[in-house]
Amino acid sequence: MNALLSAAGLGAMRGDRVLFTGLDVRLSGGEAVLLRGPNGAGKTTLLRVLAGLVPADAGAAIRNAPLHWVGHSDGLKPHESPRAHLSLWAKAWGGDGVEAAINRLGLARAADVPAKGLSAGQRRRTALARLLLEARPVWLLDEPFAALDTAGADIAAELLEVHRAGGGAVCAAVHGAVPVPDARDIAL
Repeated sequence: MNALLSAAGLGAMRGDRVLFTGLDVRLSGGEAVLLRGPNGAGKTTLLRVLAGLVPADAGAAIRNAPLHWVGHSDGLKPHESPRAHLSLWAKAWGGDGVEAAINRLGLARAADVPAKGLSAGQRRRTALARLLLEARPVWLLDEPFAALDTAGADIAAELLEVHRAGGGAVCAAVHGAVPVPDARDIAL
């Protein structure tokens, strides 16, 4: 099976410190890879290299399919509501599905509240809702379960499961136990 995303011999540095070297990553449809390690180990850097947001110091990544990037930051402006934020992304991508995404992520009560009045979990749910606005086979997620309560974590886990069952792939930086069955771990 052809990989949706692959990388060989990746290396990255932060200043004079080597974060990782000689790292190979391969993601095919239905797969999940979880990046694990302490803060500062290079998980976010690896995701950013895989997304093409920053160059690797060694090796190369090949992206054979469109991808979504959801970083650790939620990306909402303080005055922007979840509905406004998602509407801007849907318009940029030429799609729709804002109301379905709001409902799927359990944001209906908070849909019109400015981000400065949202909890960290509601902001995280809004960031994850962007995944539903345009179908893209590869999801690169930086701490997708951060700040989520139990219900939010269940929703996120189901989103990942449905995406994988439909042939999509996920690479996520995580901490602790997360509900992503049959995932491969990469320790940094």
